[in-house]
Amino acid sequence: MDLPKGKAIPIEYEWVERAYRKVKQGGKAVGIDKESWTEFDKNINDNLYVIWNRLTSGSYHPQGVREVEIPKKDGKKRKLGIPTLRDRIAQQVVKEYMEERIDKIFHENSYGYRPMKSAHQAIEAVRQNCYKQDWVLDMDIKSFFDEIDHELMLRAVEYLMKEKWVKMYVERWLKMPVHKKDGTIMEKQGKGTPQGGVISPLLANIYLHFTLDLWISRNLPKVSFVRYADDIIIHCSSKLEAEKILAAVKARLAETKLQIKEEKTRIVYCKDYHRKENHEDVKFEFLGFSYQPRARKAEGCRNTFMAFTAEISQSSQKRIREEIRSEKLWRNTRIEINEIAGNFNPRIRGWINYYGKYSKRTLRSVMMSIEKRLIKWIMRKYKLGHRKSYAKLKVIKQAHPNLFYHWQKGYC
Repeated sequence: MDLPKGKAIPIEYEWVERAYRKVKQGGKAVGIDKESWTEFDKNINDNLYVIWNRLTSGSYHPQGVREVEIPKKDGKKRKLGIPTLRDRIAQQVVKEYMEERIDKIFHENSYGYRPMKSAHQAIEAVRQNCYKQDWVLDMDIKSFFDEIDHELMLRAVEYLMKEKWVKMYVERWLKMPVHKKDGTIMEKQGKGTPQGGVISPLLANIYLHFTLDLWISRNLPKVSFVRYADDIIIHCSSKLEAEKILAAVKARLAETKLQIKEEKTRIVYCKDYHRKENHEDVKFEFLGFSYQPRARKAEGCRNTFMAFTAEISQSSQKRIREEIRSEKLWRNTRIEINEIAGNFNPRIRGWINYYGKYSKRTLRSVMMSIEKRLIKWIMRKYKLGHRKSYAKLKVIKQAHPNLFYHWQKGYC
């Protein structure tokens, strides 16, 4: 798809500058051209001008994405497509232009990758819905980003955005070839958008807005649901209703060339102190939290009761502990403890700010992994036994109570 000659695209140079600042905060991974931010910044004004000039003339063409693999919780690999730095900037420009105009049409229960929406809001919405309804349909879409149909995607974009140049650039990004690790180049076969692209989350929201959000609102108006990108939780009043909805959703997804990931989709009973039926599945995970029956104490009361609520999941705990354990700094006894704190504090702050909202007690036990590693590091650095190393760490805490972020927040 091309624009008529002589038709300028109304993109301001300031948008490209703003997109550059935004994208640069997102990471240093290089694309297939291997250009780094250091190299890009050597001639930043000219580079930004070239991107702007090509975007406004309709002559901007992406180079393709570099495929990388990252481990998933189940031991498998997730494939990401890393665009070039220049393409990330271009995608950010168009993404912001689109988002400003269409975000308001998205469903209120869609929380992922949207301005003024957050994962915590989605987690809380699921928590509140679990109090009100007895059953949960926890759904996973199979290879969602790989299966997005280009024709349906472009029809949705064209419906929402009347500017032809928007559809033109979206189409070019959808068709970007994938440069695999072994050097081969894989052309798209009319489906998929790279997980890792700046614009991909917005395209995912557009696709699932029409595929599920609107469909649920029209066909199941009394059903509550929460969606964060392709993670979907549907709340039901009975197991029978959940089974019927699951069958209906499967049929709907098939119409839009998607399918359920059967092994990850579950129907769960929200068991607590007043919902006492015996069912096999009473636990599900959502955005790093597990929802399940847990003993809780009412404020000002000694007795405990069973609540169905959220807490950091076992898999999230395992991942954090593994990240702490595998840190290479623990092997270096020539550095000082403040260097370890400087390395860990940004991550600790992220863990506490995200998971501490609902699971301070459990998260505290995870943070103790840092304390154990610090003691072992002190033992090696100062040639001390365990007891003296523990005492030395205690002295350091008393002298520098704000050295580690979890010390500041009482997670130790």
